Order: sequence, then structure tokens, then C-alpha cells
Amino acid sequence: MKLINVQIQHFRNIIDSGEVDVDDRVTCLVGKNESGKTSFLHALYRLLPARPNVSFDAPSQYPAWLEKKHRQGGINIDGVEPATAVFKVEPEDQRELDEQFGPGAFISETVTVTRSYSGRHLTSFITDEAKAVAWAISNVSLPKPYSDKKRGLKNFPDLLRMIEKMRHGNESPDSKVKLGASELQKNITAMIGDQDFQHAVQDVLTNQIPRFFYFSEYSSLPYSVNIQELLNTDEGDLEDDELTTLSLLRMAASDDDYLLNPDYELRKRELENVGNALTSDVLQYWSQNPDLRVDMDITKEQITNPQNQSIAVLDELKIRIRDSRHWLTLPFDEHSTGFQWFFSFLAAFSKFEWDKQPLVILLDEPALGLHARAQKDFLRFINERLAVDKRQVIYSTHSPFMIEPDRLERARVVEDHGREVGSTVSSDILTTDTDTLFPLQAALGYDIAQHLFIGARNLVVEGTSDFTYLTVISDYLKEQGRVALDDRWSVLPVGGIDLIPTFVALLGHHLDVTVVIDATKKGHQKLSRLAKEGFLEHQRIIPVGNVIDRPDADIEDLFSVEDYLGLYNQTFSKEIAVQDLQGTDRIVNKIARHEGVDEFDHGRPADILLRNRDRILPKLSTGTLEQFEQLNILINETMISN
Repeated sequence: MKLINVQIQHFRNIIDSGEVDVDDRVTCLVGKNESGKTSFLHALYRLLPARPNVSFDAPSQYPAWLEKKHRQGGINIDGVEPATAVFKVEPEDQRELDEQFGPGAFISETVTVTRSYSGRHLTSFITDEAKAVAWAISNVSLPKPYSDKKRGLKNFPDLLRMIEKMRHGNESPDSKVKLGASELQKNITAMIGDQDFQHAVQDVLTNQIPRFFYFSEYSSLPYSVNIQELLNTDEGDLEDDELTTLSLLRMAASDDDYLLNPDYELRKRELENVGNALTSDVLQYWSQNPDLRVDMDITKEQITNPQNQSIAVLDELKIRIRDSRHWLTLPFDEHSTGFQWFFSFLAAFSKFEWDKQPLVILLDEPALGLHARAQKDFLRFINERLAVDKRQVIYSTHSPFMIEPDRLERARVVEDHGREVGSTVSSDILTTDTDTLFPLQAALGYDIAQHLFIGARNLVVEGTSDFTYLTVISDYLKEQGRVALDDRWSVLPVGGIDLIPTFVALLGHHLDVTVVIDATKKGHQKLSRLAKEGFLEHQRIIPVGNVIDRPDADIEDLFSVEDYLGLYNQTFSKEIAVQDLQGTDRIVNKIARHEGVDEFDHGRPADILLRNRDRILPKLSTGTLEQFEQLNILINETMISN
């Protein structure tokens, strides 16, 4: 199953996060310090923890300024459900349920899980027990959770006779199913226990619903750990860093022959193998220093047992980092925090990587101690290694280098609005808090700068709406087997027509640059002059009006009137019809004139298209697609082949 929606309520500084949509692969929580990002992840972790050492605790986690007030008001705080998650049933999940209970017995498209402060879980789904019974009857067998693998149905003679009677009786099919549902359930309960149909379904769902694995800087490995204390302590009583160490030890202890072996050489060799394997994994995504290695050792000491015998026992696990570049070794906790974090995460994650249980990985400020380039490497690690198969990733950050500018639809903004409202989480990035927006703005700025000085083929456009329309519709055209923008283009929205000549003047002599421009804008003359002076080597200026043979055209005019009005109406909750618009000028002018305003925010319809692309793009008219395709052709023709 896939996590698709989360809601956190009455947990620390969160009163109601709102319903938070979760990306099917990676979701990024963006917000300043103390905004509620960690609270959100902690609550979600406690809903279905992959580790056994956490639970909800109302006295310490219920919003402090509300607890006494709510208790005095008669609210049963222990019954409050701080975390709710909605999971989508995937096709393979449905197939397994159909095999277990028959087609049509499980009819939910989603499964909802909640957990209260008291620890009570509630899993909500919809079934049709009658269909399960009918399927069992038609197959002369019971659904798998009811069957006895050793004895089979033939060992339930009373039940078998009842099924045969029903199969060959005179009842109509409808009454047969109705009667079967009642009598079959009664016989099942009598013969194999009191587990009812809903519980049997829930047993199957338990293996399909993801667990949550939380990792933060406090989960990192220590330099040394007392082995005896670690192995003799219940996992539910261990701290996060101790659980990470336990995961590391278990990589070297598939059986006691290695970890508990008195032969130092055998024990040491296995620890080296584990250290080498994890270090190799780290270095695939660690560009800072490829000469680092992790050395581990387990010491033993001699003690006297009650029988006055001297015996060897495991003493401590020691972890050091060897730097071949500088010929030195340091205790693990004295090396760079970035490398410590990365290695520790892989050690903790090793317990779950090959597990068949679906997993949602919750990373609290991951890679915070890494250099900007290393953070980019870690983003690649998330996309290539973590968010695959049956795993999703939700991570929090306030670093612009941990945000992917070309995947801003994954971003969720976290803001704390004070005691009255608490912390909220939203996919709407139109926040007024500049501190909250800064990482997103910085990420975009950094991405543009990287493209400016690294991109070999640059397509410069005026603003973000031009960028959105060009790239989103180009991707759709490519899916349809039609002409899209060449993949080698780096599309750069520069923030306004007035800035385009400056960008071109900086880049034109050195890089491959094409400019798409609204035909009548004032920056056009400056660009023409730059072309004459050789800054644009091939005078590659493409007015949008060239596509539709009109001198006064914006990118919005490539849409049919009906298509763009549909975007506008959906964005601003309007019902403007084509016949309501007057004039022959640009579509944005005609709409503004009808609305009685000088202009409207052109970026918001583009944002609606970006967020609802799967629903909107298939409905675009042939004329709209043909005009964007023609623009792609004109742009691609200007590319210099190297």
C-alpha cells in the first residue's frame, strides 16, 4: 500500500495540521526552526512504528496549553487520536486480498489507520462478507485465514455437509448467499475460534500497510557501546542510537558463530566485512572524501562466574574512522557529523532494506551536517536508493540544497501560527512568511545560477508561468509521441522581460542561448540590439507570436480560448464563457477587461496546471497541443549540435 494522506491533531504544537497529501515517492516538509516539522514526523512515527521503543503519551505530548482546559471540559484525552493516515490499496494488494477472500470481498480503495493516546489502533475499510462466503461455497473451500493447512476442509464434516446442502438445495442464489453468510460464519466461529471475518481481513492488511521508520541526528552511532547491556536490554527500552548499534551488530551476527565467537580473527573479519559493505554504500553517494573507511572491533574481558570459573564475555563495540588521505584514525564521534550521520543511517536502515514489509522512511533534517554538494548527493540517494519498491520518504528541511527545484510539487510548507491555531502543513506555497519561503526561493535561485554557469544549452523565458507551460505541456507531448522540447535544453525563467537582456549579455558569448519572448514587450528591442552585436550568436529570438502569426501574443495565447478560460475559471472560481469576452487582443487582456481590472496574477493558472496536470492535460484541445508543438519545433531548430 501507499501512504496518500496524513492528519496530525493535538500533538505538541500541532492542534490540527490539516489533511496533508503525501507524494507517492518523496515528500519534503519545508519550514523554519520550531515550526512543527519534527512534531509532525514524531506523531506519524508513533502511529505505526517500525521500531518498538515509541508510543503516544498524553501528559508529555498533548498541547500543554490545552491539556488542563480540555480535561476540565470533560474531554477524554487518552481517547484522542493524534495521528490518522490514509493508505491507497495497490493492485498487488488487491490481488492478494482477492486470493484470500474471493473477488469483490474487499471493496475499499483506501484503508484508514488511527491511533489514540491510549494506544488503541483502529483500521477502517469496507468489505462484503456475503461475497466472501459465496466464493467459499462455490469453491467448496474456506478463505485461507479460516482454513487449516494441515487438515483441510474435509476435517470439518458438519461445515462441508452444510455447504453441499446449500449448493444442491432449492434456495435461490440470493437466498443461498444470505443464508450462507449467517450459517457459515456461525460454523466458522464454532469450529475454529472467535476470529471474525473483519479480523481475518485485518490480519492480511497488517502485512500490507507500511510501517514508519524515523531517523534523526539522535539516532547516530556512538563511539563505543557496552555489548552486554545492549544485548540484555529489551528493545522497547533502548534509545534510538542504541537501536542503530543493535542493527549494526545484527548485520555481523546472522548467527552466534560470528558475534559471540571466542576466536578474535573470525569475529574481527566479520566486523570488517560489515564495515566495508556500509562504507562502500556511503561512498557511492559521498563525494567529499573517498579515502574514509570505518573500522570496528569488539573487545572481550575475562570475568569470574559464580562457580569461580574465568570466562570471556563481550565487552565493548568500538568504532573508528580511518582517513587514508591524512593517515590518521579518529573515534567515530569525533569525525565529521555528516559522515557519522550517513554511515549511521545506513546501519539503522540495514534492518529494513530487504524486508518485504512496506516502509515509510521519516528523516528529520537529514544531511544537515553535509556540504551543499553532499546534500545534493544525498537527494540522489533518496531518489535512487530509498524511495523505491514499497518505500516512501518524508523528510524535513530548512536547507535550500535539500529542495529539488524541478519537483516543487513534493514540497509541503510547515508554519506555526501560535497557540490559537498551532502548526499547519500545506502544499500551498503562497505563504506570507518570508522566513518560511526562503529555502524555496533560495533553491530556485541556486538552480538558476547552476544552470547559468553549467548548462550548455539554455532556453531563457520570461517567468515561472512560461516555464511551467512549456515544460509541463512538453512532457505531455513527449508521452503522446509528439514533438517535445529537446531534453538537452535547460529552461531558465529569469523573473521578467527586463532581466532577459542582462542574462543574455552575460551568457551569450560563452553558452548556447535561445530566448522565447512575448512579441510586443519592451525588452525586445534590447534583445535585437544584442543579437546585432553578436551576443546571440545565431540571433535566436523566438517571439511567441510567430507560432500563431500574430504580433501581440503571450504564451497564454497558445491555448485555445476555451482551454485557457477553463484554467482561469478553475483557478479563480469563475464561470466566464467564451462569448463573454470582447476584442481581438491577447487573452489575458480580454479577461482583465471583462473583470474590470488592469491585470490578474498570470502565475496562478499555471500553478493549477502544474498541480493537476494528470487531470487537465488530457482535456486540452488539439489546437492547443498543435500550437505548443509548433513552438517546440521552432525552439529545437535553434539548438547548436555539438
